[in-house]
Amino acid sequence: MDLIPKPGQVVSAAGNVASMMLYGGLADLRPTPRTLIDEGELRELYHYRPEAGRPEHGDPVLLVTPLAAPAICYDLRRGCSLVEHLVAGGRPTYLVEYGPVSFRDRNLGMEHWVEEVLPSAVEEVSRHAGGRPVHVVGWSLGGIFALLAAADRPGLPVASLTVLGTPFDVREVPLVAPVRPLLNLTAAGGPVNRLYQALGGAPQPLVRWAFELTSVQKILTRPLVTVQHLDDADYLAQLEAVDRFVANMAAYPGRTFGQLYHRFIRANGFAKGEFELGDRTIRVADISAPVLLFGGLTDGIAPIASIRAGIPLLTGAKEVRFEMVPGGHLGMLTGRRARDTTWRVLDEWLDQWSGRSPAKKTGKKTGPPIGANPTRRHGSGGSRALAR
Repeated sequence: MDLIPKPGQVVSAAGNVASMMLYGGLADLRPTPRTLIDEGELRELYHYRPEAGRPEHGDPVLLVTPLAAPAICYDLRRGCSLVEHLVAGGRPTYLVEYGPVSFRDRNLGMEHWVEEVLPSAVEEVSRHAGGRPVHVVGWSLGGIFALLAAADRPGLPVASLTVLGTPFDVREVPLVAPVRPLLNLTAAGGPVNRLYQALGGAPQPLVRWAFELTSVQKILTRPLVTVQHLDDADYLAQLEAVDRFVANMAAYPGRTFGQLYHRFIRANGFAKGEFELGDRTIRVADISAPVLLFGGLTDGIAPIASIRAGIPLLTGAKEVRFEMVPGGHLGMLTGRRARDTTWRVLDEWLDQWSGRSPAKKTGKKTGPPIGANPTRRHGSGGSRALAR
């Protein structure tokens, strides 16, 4: 809104304020319809129903929910939902989520998700889709789960892997650097260990606080920015949807949190492409499926450098592609600009590695720019592809 608002802006702002105060908000938070097709211990597998008159075609897409984050990360709101976008494109779309984590789940380690939840979900999706290979898409910790499961089980029917906001080298994460000396002092039996063991994990308020800490500047400036955008219904709707997402963050199971804390954050073990799990070491170099890595330009949890560090580690992948896109940790996945950047690149990638027939290419430069480059309108199969 202009410093001296135009009459039309004043009318729009007044209407938006009335909707927020009298009608509960501006965001359309209706979930995309879905059906539960499989379940187990902390595992719920859903199939999103295709749109009427638009039959599904091509290889299925499995969205992997990260621990602690609600599954609405993929279905944030109508008009800004990756799920809605995939379903509208006719792609068979599935999601695995875990339900609420309680104190009784404190002894569950990452083995549960890497060895059981993800492999079972991939195999069931493939079966449900008629035996087709599965495109696995994981955001944040969901990306780590996807990478480790694919590396641990090379026989899984995986067509491709897409990971968004998944750091490999936590030394490149600014939030970790100031406390690294303290992390090195917290060996087994230290105060951090005793705390998360006593609590049964990382409780929901702590998880929510840690996520909000990555965007302190936005929190501090939000009142002013909100006033400046009172005439922008789409902007205000996005704020509402993100608020709901943060309010629904969950807890981490104790043993899983301990593994992530010691092996991923404190020891930075993933920087070498390895992760100790149980009695063995899983190496991402054993992944043979093509891998697409996304980094958000303003991501404070997984900065660009921390994600780029994974490129030379994926030596066994058919192809490794790295994309920098606008947005922070959540925004890169489902922000307003993701609709014309992240999602377009993902569509292109899925078509490249799927049995579906991609749209016929005309050679014309059409549509908005792809990725972070405002001048690039060609496909990403060339210069940024790191073919193996």
